[in-house]
Amino acid sequence: MFNVVLIHPQIPNNTGAIGRLCVNAGATLHLVKPIGFDISEKAVRRAGLDYWHKLKLIVWENEEEFLAKSGIDKTNAHLATTKATKPYFEASFAKGDFLVFGSETNGLPKRIHELFSTKEITIPMTKEGRSLNLAISCGIVLYDAIRQNYEGSL
Repeated sequence: MFNVVLIHPQIPNNTGAIGRLCVNAGATLHLVKPIGFDISEKAVRRAGLDYWHKLKLIVWENEEEFLAKSGIDKTNAHLATTKATKPYFEASFAKGDFLVFGSETNGLPKRIHELFSTKEITIPMTKEGRSLNLAISCGIVLYDAIRQNYEGSL
C-alpha cells in the first residue's frame, strides 16, 4: 500500500518498531545503507523482533541505488523533516507513495532534500522540543496516508 523509507537508520529499536508498524499497516519498509546496526536474521531474532519475518523489506546498498531503482520520483515522494513548513496533514497521499525519513542523528541527506524540496512535510510541534522519535513520526505520517486512502480494510 505505502512505502516507508529509512535513510541511514541508526537505532535498532526504532527500526524494529517501524518494521512492526509496516507489517500491521501493510506497508513495505525500505532501508537505505549504511545502517547503524546488524539486520541479520540472528540479530533481529535476538532483539525480539518477532514480526521481522512477516515484513516486506527491501534493503538498498546506498542512496544512488534507491533513487535509481525504487520508483520514487517527485510525484510520489513525501519527505518528513523538521526543516519543512508544510504540515503532513496538508499533503495528499496516494497508494504506493514513498514516505521518507532520515536518520535519528542527522536527518535526511542534503542531496535528498535538494531532489525533493517541494515534497517536504513536517509534524507540527511546540518550540520545547527538537523532534519526535522516529518510530512515532513514521506512525503519524503513515496512518494519515492510510486514513486518506482507507477503503474498509488494509
